[in-house]
Amino acid sequence: MFTSYGYSTIIKTLLLCMALGAAAMIFPFGAEIVLLLTAASTLLFTLYFFRDPKRKTPDEKRVIVAPADGKILLVQKHAENASGKPSMLVSIFMSPFNVHVNRVPLSGKVTHLRYRSGQFLMAFDPRSMESNEKMEIGINNGEIEVRFSQISGFLARRIVCQLQKGESVTIGKRFGMIKFGSRVDIILPPSATVLVQPGQRTRAGETILARY
Repeated sequence: MFTSYGYSTIIKTLLLCMALGAAAMIFPFGAEIVLLLTAASTLLFTLYFFRDPKRKTPDEKRVIVAPADGKILLVQKHAENASGKPSMLVSIFMSPFNVHVNRVPLSGKVTHLRYRSGQFLMAFDPRSMESNEKMEIGINNGEIEVRFSQISGFLARRIVCQLQKGESVTIGKRFGMIKFGSRVDIILPPSATVLVQPGQRTRAGETILARY
């Protein structure tokens, strides 16, 4: 029901809310109600945020699935690669109300992992792609390589990534999360045909972003 990535935060929030609830008893009735409602709503939101629903990954070959729940912000040409052909960049914005557990978009081997410190601009700000704190990840299946980044946002100050370089991973597998709002950018190779468009909603591990 809840992701293990959030256990420590859930426990801390529970203890804080219990302390707030106990302290509320010494205040006048009106203030007591406000404090109790604040504690209850904070705990409920924390539990809701760290939910981890089951997902059914498509049983299809040669597909790349969304690594995150959210809304497609943009689909655009990214850069020229070694073959001289442009890659495609797909950006997914994750609001605080989305499921934040991230999933592997492609089966293969983890060939690239790099953490970069940075700013905490709003996740929907285009500058956040280059300026914000991020974890860059690359997966190669012997035919194509997909690069994607977990990018922190204004509220998101904690990136969780449990992948290891050289590790073999399976499409749809949970691998981490970004806490409290963020974005995930994925760079698709020239051989991939993008199937999504801006404004579309995605579900991590289920929504097919592209075929190759």
